[in-house]
Amino acid sequence: MTVLPLIFTSGLASGVNAYAVVLLLGLLGRFADAESVPHALERTDVLIAAAVLFALEAVADKIPYVDTVWDAVHTVIRPVAGAVVGALIASADPGSLGELAAGAVGGTTALVSHLVKASLRMAVNTSPEPASNIVVSVAEDLSVAGLVTLAIFHPWLAASLAAAVLAVGLLLVRLAVRRIRAFRARRRERRAARAAGKTGVAGVAGATGAGVRAGQP
Repeated sequence: MTVLPLIFTSGLASGVNAYAVVLLLGLLGRFADAESVPHALERTDVLIAAAVLFALEAVADKIPYVDTVWDAVHTVIRPVAGAVVGALIASADPGSLGELAAGAVGGTTALVSHLVKASLRMAVNTSPEPASNIVVSVAEDLSVAGLVTLAIFHPWLAASLAAAVLAVGLLLVRLAVRRIRAFRARRRERRAARAAGKTGVAGVAGATGAGVRAGQP
């Protein structure tokens, strides 16, 4: 039970940005002597790979609609990362949660938080300007960094905050779904209006042509 808060928090954070979680945990374990961090995450090759992937996500996550494609690709990657990190944390603390149970907790939490993130970002993409994507992405990165760092030194407090964030996110998803539906409805109406306009122009042109032909000797 001593590592359960860290597993839960890291799982939730992995659903938002798995590469940031791996990178931050590895750095804290390597340079801050965080005993709860698995040694596997402190390896140089793991830190380099996580840093490169984090940089790619930092760019893709701030571009409208590219972030949605990126989220779709990571629907599998983020839960798997949450499960692996959770299992590694449990294995680093003998006598704690079983690795299988820890992996299930981390993976499930990551999947739920990923779905919340993806839904909210789709709602943000209904906004015509790109600034909102950048603001939301930066806020997500800062939240992940804050929660993971807090989880290392104050795990139960971090887990409580993570649970509150997840609850608020689930409530926001309901509002996001309504906004997405309204956006799609408006887009269908605009398409229907354009199609009707084209049909009307074609009808007028046809009638004019018929009238000209009828007036010819």
